[in-house]
Amino acid sequence: MTTFDKREAAFENKFAHDAERDFKITVRRNKLLGAWAAGLMGLGGEEAEAYAKTVVQADFIEVGDDDVIGKVMTDLAVAGVPVTDADIRRMLADKTEEARQQIASAT
Repeated sequence: MTTFDKREAAFENKFAHDAERDFKITVRRNKLLGAWAAGLMGLGGEEAEAYAKTVVQADFIEVGDDDVIGKVMTDLAVAGVPVTDADIRRMLADKTEEARQQIASAT
């Protein structure tokens, strides 16, 4: 194996590792966002956990965060919780950082 091949393999491994880490962060972030929204809706225990899982699953609908934001916003509106798109996006950013710290400390 040449030096070039070794470098290429190293870059591919790093890319795969980074992609896996980013996926884990996104899943954790969505679960944390779901738990936050569940709390606003007055859900607790198993109901809150189940709701958080639906938020995680919502992210597989389309690329980007709009599917998650839309789900949470709709669910909060149905529950009568006043929240804006900006509120959810701000919380999403907060939960991203929290998830990043949790994943980093777990490794």
